[in-house]
Amino acid sequence: MKQTSGFESLIDALKQSGFDMGAGFGGPQSGPTASSEGGSQQGGASPFGGGAGNPFAGFGGHGGSGGKGGDADFSFGDKMGQMSKKALVILAILLIVVLLVAYWWFHPPINIHSTDTWLFVAVFVLLPLFVLWRAKSRTYETGNSKVDPSRTKAKAFKIASWVPVVIALVGVLGAVASLSIFPGNAAKYANVLETQDADFAQDIQQVDYSEIPIIDRDSAALLGNRAMGNIPEYVSQFEIAGTYSQINYQGTPVRVSPLGYADLFKWLTNRAEGIPAYALVDMTTQDAQIVKLGDRAIFYSRSEPLARNIDRYVQLKYPFYMFDEKSFEIDEDGQPWWICPVQTRTIGLFGGTTIDRVVMVNATTGECTDLAIDDVPQWVDRAYPAELLIQQYNWSGKYQDGWLNSWLGQKNVVQTTPGTDGNVGYNYIAKDDDVWVYTGVTSATADNSIVGFVLVNQRTAESHYYPVAGATEESAMQSAEGAVQNLRYSATFPILINVSEQPTYFMALKDNAGTVKKFAMVDIQHYQNVATGDTVAETQKSYQAMLATSGALSTDAAEANMEEATGVIRSMTQAVMDGNSHFYVTLDGVDGIFDFAIPGQLGIVGYKEGDTITFKYVKGDTTNSVQEIDTSKNSATIDKPSSGDAAKTDDKSAETVDTVKA
Repeated sequence: MKQTSGFESLIDALKQSGFDMGAGFGGPQSGPTASSEGGSQQGGASPFGGGAGNPFAGFGGHGGSGGKGGDADFSFGDKMGQMSKKALVILAILLIVVLLVAYWWFHPPINIHSTDTWLFVAVFVLLPLFVLWRAKSRTYETGNSKVDPSRTKAKAFKIASWVPVVIALVGVLGAVASLSIFPGNAAKYANVLETQDADFAQDIQQVDYSEIPIIDRDSAALLGNRAMGNIPEYVSQFEIAGTYSQINYQGTPVRVSPLGYADLFKWLTNRAEGIPAYALVDMTTQDAQIVKLGDRAIFYSRSEPLARNIDRYVQLKYPFYMFDEKSFEIDEDGQPWWICPVQTRTIGLFGGTTIDRVVMVNATTGECTDLAIDDVPQWVDRAYPAELLIQQYNWSGKYQDGWLNSWLGQKNVVQTTPGTDGNVGYNYIAKDDDVWVYTGVTSATADNSIVGFVLVNQRTAESHYYPVAGATEESAMQSAEGAVQNLRYSATFPILINVSEQPTYFMALKDNAGTVKKFAMVDIQHYQNVATGDTVAETQKSYQAMLATSGALSTDAAEANMEEATGVIRSMTQAVMDGNSHFYVTLDGVDGIFDFAIPGQLGIVGYKEGDTITFKYVKGDTTNSVQEIDTSKNSATIDKPSSGDAAKTDDKSAETVDTVKA
């Protein structure tokens, strides 16, 4: 969840209060205005002149309100320049108080690499100083009833007024030095995240279907809200925050989110006792519970409006740190924590963002632990925000061969696949007791295919790339939805799993109410291969049978998934499915129906009811797909035909084959 800066909040507040952002500080001025040196000038002709829509109107410009053409208009500043020393001292004290209150409320980091810091200083320090010193210069140039003219002082204040401008220019130059086009920066951006090529089958173990996360964040939120509705005393006072961080808790993928105060009045009545619980949703079983904390209530959260607001609290405690997206987690004992990643800039003044430290805040006591990124404990899952890792990988994919190539030739330029909403598309998988960000990788043209996919560890930033050509996540979702189009289910964003050494998309299929109804597995390399089922196990069986039938599995993988059956044929029925002939066979004493697909298993036409047959098959949900007939082990009861009968048999087989081809 992207955090809103303090200055964005300030602008919104000013707009909501009716402040005219276009009119500026000097009031609206428009229309032609007379000039004492002849002619007229349109208001706002200069960047610093009067005129509607000029934010600097009233502070200076040319011809904005008459007077000598080319002189700045500092009517407000002139009044400041005419103040007595006592009035100026009082004004300075008031400004300092306003500055301190603004700093406490907006709490920007005190860091030269922070854009929030530069905006805060520009609005509350540089701009007032520029106006004041320029006004004092004008006052000493002309003099007034309280101040005698002094060219020396006028010049000194005029020079001083350029100091804020120079400081602002330093920020601009720092921003320019952060651009990827700046010499040498493209290579730096490409190396912020180091990615290693890896082998999918070796690196990603076959999934344990009892531990696969089967729901997404929206479904977790739905389940959490339903669980919350079962606790009336909480519903009336609290609501579940929208955090729902995915973590590994005691070896299980879960989503957790704290409760929050429902409104300001509920905060006033409950703040002494704190927030009593958090929501926990098991992503494998879909079980949701509201975990009561007892004497470990949460006192530091985002729903706190004042000193215990987690953003304000940790920023004021570490004023020089630049914090990235904070996440709510629980340790292995269920104690709630806030994980606060600390940004550092590695390119220019504002570029090359990465994480070098983490501040862990106990949500109950407020106790903070400041750690280097390499010292973060194993149970912490989200030290690096997911979108930052996606951005870092895109830097390497875009600038690995230089800035010019990223725009013109675009040789070897790749990027992560977009999400269904047009933003970045990613999901999480559990691996080695860590949470890894998964996303597909496509070419610069962003077509409907991937050239591979990348996994990045959210605790260590370890990054692995797997070269696999196939379909994008969105294409796979559409394929899965097409398999159940009559039900009009929608697919969740897929996760990556290993099924029989095949990279596979797994996703849930939800109805219009957001309830998970079915599951789907889609072959990444052949996204038309789709298997669906009412349970994960059922889907897995159908998918493995489909892979074996389609020949997508390697020889070793196919052998590993096959079972052997021997028995006397009890019944044998021929049918045509999707234009292909199939023989459906049952055996005495063996459960199940066995599917001999033609022409792959053409040898079945040489058998009849009562014959003994041995074959290998892949177990499915309704039928078992036969892969190989073992003639060496068969003890068929077929009568050996004479030469004439053999010819008839051959003719019969030929007729069968002709029928199949027809």
